[in-house]
Amino acid sequence: MAYEIGKGGFIANLGKIYGGYAGGFIGFVIILAILEQIGVPNYVIGYLFVLLTIGVYAYIGILSRTMELSEYYVAGRAVPAFYNGMATGADWMSAASFISMAGGLYLGGYGGLGYVLGWTGGYVLVGILLAPYLRKFGQFTVPDFLGTRYEGNAARICGVVVLFCASFTYIVAQCFGIGIITSRFIGISFETAIFVGLLGILVCSMLGGMRAVTWTQVAQYIVLIIAYLVPVVWLSTKLYGIPIPELTYGKALQQIAEFEKQFGIAKAHSAAYVDAAGKFSWVEFNNFWALVLCLMVGTASLPHILMRYFTTPNVRQARESVGWSIFFIFLLYFTAPAYAAFAKLEVYANVINKPIANLPAWVQNWSQVGGLLTIRDANNDGVLQLSEFVINQDIIVLSMPEIAGLPYVISGLVAAGGLAAALSTADGLLLAIANALSHDVYYKMIDPKASTARRLTVARVLLVIVALIAAFVAGTRPSGIIQMVAWAFSLAAAGLFAPLVLGIWWKRTSSMGAVLGMTTGFGVCLYYLVGTRYFDMPLWFGIRNISSAVFGLPVAFIVTWAVSLMTPAPSKEMQEFVDSIRIPKGDVKWAAAGVHE
Repeated sequence: MAYEIGKGGFIANLGKIYGGYAGGFIGFVIILAILEQIGVPNYVIGYLFVLLTIGVYAYIGILSRTMELSEYYVAGRAVPAFYNGMATGADWMSAASFISMAGGLYLGGYGGLGYVLGWTGGYVLVGILLAPYLRKFGQFTVPDFLGTRYEGNAARICGVVVLFCASFTYIVAQCFGIGIITSRFIGISFETAIFVGLLGILVCSMLGGMRAVTWTQVAQYIVLIIAYLVPVVWLSTKLYGIPIPELTYGKALQQIAEFEKQFGIAKAHSAAYVDAAGKFSWVEFNNFWALVLCLMVGTASLPHILMRYFTTPNVRQARESVGWSIFFIFLLYFTAPAYAAFAKLEVYANVINKPIANLPAWVQNWSQVGGLLTIRDANNDGVLQLSEFVINQDIIVLSMPEIAGLPYVISGLVAAGGLAAALSTADGLLLAIANALSHDVYYKMIDPKASTARRLTVARVLLVIVALIAAFVAGTRPSGIIQMVAWAFSLAAAGLFAPLVLGIWWKRTSSMGAVLGMTTGFGVCLYYLVGTRYFDMPLWFGIRNISSAVFGLPVAFIVTWAVSLMTPAPSKEMQEFVDSIRIPKGDVKWAAAGVHE
């Protein structure tokens, strides 16, 4: 099986293999539920969930080990559209989507919907503008496309720099999420927990590259979607008798509104585009749509996502896999608002205005995890007011089963799902960075005569080094998960979207135009992000730094367009090829001709 993963026999039996895996996982959860009922301690159940699921992912990674370049970089271009869509869903639904998005809705109300709209809408751009055409170009990595399309290493190295900065920021957020989950459910320090989770990331991706990551991500999607849906369906049934949370959380919102009247708080989150006083604000309006734009464009620019569409057998399946990606992501995103509503209702009903001495046990448990939940009795009355209860958005989903009083096995299930989400995205990000450095920098620019074994060794060593650095940075707690992820999207959008889209849709785009467009767009975005985050630079037009690309993106397009008109056009051969890749049918001619090698 180690050699045959990705080949005919394995591909033909994917339905049976993953159907059996899903059934086995459900059976595993049922067994743990029985163990809980007969008195097995909670910490044992937590250990089993976290360690055994990581063990399964590692096992798949070991079985998928390879020494073939095409298998390591693009899974042999043999992944069917349905399963590529599922793997993309897992690759996409990171710690931000699984752990933090519902928390953002909990704290931000309608303002949090910007994340749902932006991240979902981005796949429309992927399907229409990029995925099929990048697949037809036939390269291994996004910088590989840039280097080939713009006929030189200048564009390639710019692409590597942007890829590294965006992907590294993103992977730090995943390590942060892994630390939260592992520390809470295994009972070790946050810093140590990050490195424990890191072992799972490395074993999944290091030996088999994209082939291992693909089949592991399919398994991880099954775990994360079961883990996300079960508790919220359970709670919907428990509260309202209907197992469809999307139909019942409106009732929860009505009850929340009644509690807010009792608490005497402003309805700051009960309408769109309002400030802290509950009044319409143009600043909030602009920030909402700037965030949606940056997340949409960032989605269509993230190298670890675009790489997934290099793995399909043909252009048609690349396009189809975008549709499947949207479907698998929809299942989680459509449910996130219900998660937020149910969690807030339970907190309002059972925590706020209750004696501090009699608070539920989950409050004490989560207050010990890295300061993510704090309570204080500011007026010394022994009763917890809403202003005295501070909960971080990164623990809403993970703590919700305990908040709602569900069995502990459900808490362990959610932890396993959150870990699957963080690990799957971290695998894809690490692979994107390592492949770009080994293929586009080492092989293309340093040692073009390197053997296959040397190239794969370099890729694996770089993967380990980047993972260790990311884990170390995550241990410093640089920011919240969703904020770091939004920064990564802005960096990718400002640096990569213009050269990717114009490289496909405007054959006159020149190498100099692309290089200067990437440099200036990315530079403006990075300047604004760093200046407002670390140097107290005033906000431009009130736009928060999570939407930094709103300034860099137009600069990138304008500079690319203007410089392209003033510099020599690409070669006639390249212009003809750019025309040909927009034809829906046909083979991948450029890669087949060996030009990129």
